[in-house]
Amino acid sequence: MTSTRVLTGITTTGTPHLGNYVGAIRPAIAASQDDSVQSYYFLADLHALIKASDPKRVQQSRLEIAATWLALGLDTDNAIFYRQSDIHETTELAWLLSCVCAKGLMNRAHAYKAGVAENEDSGSPDPDRGITMGLFSYPVLMAADILLFNANRVPVGRDQVQHIEMARDMAGRFNHLYKGNYFTLPEAVVDERVQTLNGLDGRKMSKSYDNTIPLFSSEKKLLKLIRKIKTNSLEPGEPKDPDTCTLFQIYSAFASESEEQDMRTRYAEGIGWGDAKNAVFEHLNAQLEGPRGEYERLMQDPGHIESVLQKGAERARGEANALLERLRPAVGLGRFV
Repeated sequence: MTSTRVLTGITTTGTPHLGNYVGAIRPAIAASQDDSVQSYYFLADLHALIKASDPKRVQQSRLEIAATWLALGLDTDNAIFYRQSDIHETTELAWLLSCVCAKGLMNRAHAYKAGVAENEDSGSPDPDRGITMGLFSYPVLMAADILLFNANRVPVGRDQVQHIEMARDMAGRFNHLYKGNYFTLPEAVVDERVQTLNGLDGRKMSKSYDNTIPLFSSEKKLLKLIRKIKTNSLEPGEPKDPDTCTLFQIYSAFASESEEQDMRTRYAEGIGWGDAKNAVFEHLNAQLEGPRGEYERLMQDPGHIESVLQKGAERARGEANALLERLRPAVGLGRFV
């Protein structure tokens, strides 16, 4: 039996980029191959509806993200890989949790407070203008994702730690009200070693900044994007600082220690920016060529992706339904006979 359950959700609102791979996908795929851990990975497509109102974009993003994780080697025999929207027990549990969750707790959620602050700064007479119930109750749905499988550990960035604390609050409140040990209290796992890549303009690589490098760009597009990465005006022959350079940061995220050291030497010797960009392209392209081919094959075979997700959903629903069968009578919603 596995002793630890780890759960990770992937929001389906865009195309996976290099930053997603280095910061989340690569470590998660490595964890999926650990037999001592039961891993749950899901496409958070219900969460996506909070930000994305274009159904074609959501549908395409779901396909691209599923294909990306599979192309990069996610072990779907060990890990359970599914779509959030296929597990109807998630939304049922979200309602049960909503009924024990204090509104004041949701008032303190970072995303909601940021929306209110933006309205107040703009002079809007309505502090809740444009804020949907989806955004407001986002932490409840996230708590349902986690508690449905009684995950012990949830890898998150620092900005998501509050949501794990809220999930713990809801779990504890439910256990107390209904006098049972229904939920495990999850723990946030923040890995300080996880890298954050900068984008084309030197800021954090993010879809919101439109500065990303899609993970599986074609060779031609990859080279074009790398050549657009912002550098300084130092000439060839002048020593350059690798630790303040986006190019070097991206290169090192895909390099071995010896390769990174060799590139540091070239920076000290004054490598020209054109040569540096070509070196970064050649290195990334060599590493991504195999997975890119598999990704392209999968994108042409959505039926295979669907079958993998349905297999994962069947495994997930088996566990989810067993938990709800316990919770319904606990709250008074059980069958009469």
